[in-house]
Formats: sequence, C-alpha cells, structure tokens
Amino acid sequence: MKSVPVKVEHEGRWVPTTMGIGEDRIRIAAPLDREITYKSVVDLEEKKNQVTITAGTDKDLVYRIASVEKVLSVLKKFIITQASAYRLNAFFMSPAIRGGVLIQDARWEKGAIAVMKTGIWFVGQETQVCIPLADVAGIELTSREIQEKNLDVVKIDHLIENEVVTSFVLCPMTTLQVLYNFLKEATQDSDVSEELDPLTGQVAMLVYSGMDSSAIENMLKLSHKDLETAYDRLLGTGLAEVLYIRKEVQLTAKGVRYISNAMKSSSN
Repeated sequence: MKSVPVKVEHEGRWVPTTMGIGEDRIRIAAPLDREITYKSVVDLEEKKNQVTITAGTDKDLVYRIASVEKVLSVLKKFIITQASAYRLNAFFMSPAIRGGVLIQDARWEKGAIAVMKTGIWFVGQETQVCIPLADVAGIELTSREIQEKNLDVVKIDHLIENEVVTSFVLCPMTTLQVLYNFLKEATQDSDVSEELDPLTGQVAMLVYSGMDSSAIENMLKLSHKDLETAYDRLLGTGLAEVLYIRKEVQLTAKGVRYISNAMKSSSN
C-alpha cells in the first residue's frame, strides 16, 4: 500500500495527514484512522483538487480528501472500477457535441461507466469524466454513424458551465437497453411533472436561447413585474435557478442635482 500526503476534513477544518492507496482499499491515518474498501463506496464527487467519498454502511459515512491531481486521479480510477454502483465496460465520447457541432478532438474511448448516487462516471486509460445527475438534461436511445455503420448508442445531454453539450455511450444492444433504462430511472427526478402556461413557456424558451431579462421584456412586451412572475413560476417548478438579482434604482434629490449640474457644465 503506497502512502501519499493528503488533507482531510475533520471537525470543520482541513488537517494534513497521509493516505495509503491499495488495490482494494484506502487507509487514512490520524486523525480519522479509517480504512475504506472501494466496494463499500456508494458515491464519489469531485470539486477542483478534492473528492468527497460516501461509504455505504448501516449509516453512510462521508470523507472529504484533498490532494494533488495525480493522487486523486489514481484514487478515482480505483473507486470507479470497484465501487458499489451500476457499472459496465463500454466505449464513450464525452463531451462529443457542443452547440450542435462535433467537438474537434472528440474521440471514442474504451473504458468503464459507473452510475453512482450523484453522478455518471466515465473512466478510460487517460480520461475521467463525471456528469452530475443534476446536470443531465436528457437521455435518449438513438443511433449514430460510426465507421460507416449505424450503431445504437445512448445519448446524454447535459450542462457544462450552463451550456448544453452531448456525450455518447456505445456497447452491445442488450446491455445498452439496460443502461438506458437505468439512466432514465436515475435521472427521473429531473422529469417535468406539470405543464407550463404559454407565457412562462415562452419565457423559458427565450432564456434557453440566451436572452437576458431586458431583451425578453422587449420581445414579449412584458412589464418587469410580469417577467418576475414568470421567473417565479420557473423557479417554483425547479426549471430555473437564480443567476443574479437585478437592482432597479431611482435617483435621490442629490442624484438629480448631480446630473443637472453635469448637464449644465457640459452645455457651457
């Protein structure tokens, strides 16, 4: 078991320690003094230079670990290929399409796909990709031309930095159908259970097209209050989130005096 330096979150603060990485488990030294088998892991999340590991026991235990990219890459690969998750060997291309155009250096990679509690993980020889389930916009069983043949694939539309991109998974059809069903079930919380009224639907479409609030008001001839009502409906159904709060201001008497004096100065 190779020992590497890491930091772990303990009692609300990050503490330097060491972690042993083995073929089937890790061991975190004091102050945690814990051993975690990869098979016990039910979820894995990443954020910059840290990972969050959830180990399934009678009560799920959460461990937050920070280290250099090389260490975390080795750790993630062991976990993804052995964790307690739906997993299969497959070819994947992620991301493959951005803005409706095939990404120039996108290519098929051979590896494994693992579906955990909060994310879909792809791991290849050189690549590790995580698609958070909360960012999945659509799952579709479709076909794609690969080496001059139409082959069945699972198409995953998802968000990266608020932009919709597409990834593909390729494996034998019998396995592909099972994967599709599993992914649909895993992302069912994102399904919309109620219809939007026509105006709110129009607003959602314009937001999707990239328009800001002022442009939407002008396009639909809406008052600020009407647009806010439509936004509240989108927020209430979970179809949108607040990007920032726009301020509406009016000048005080001091402000009016400043502008008046500035206009007089410029006219002289």
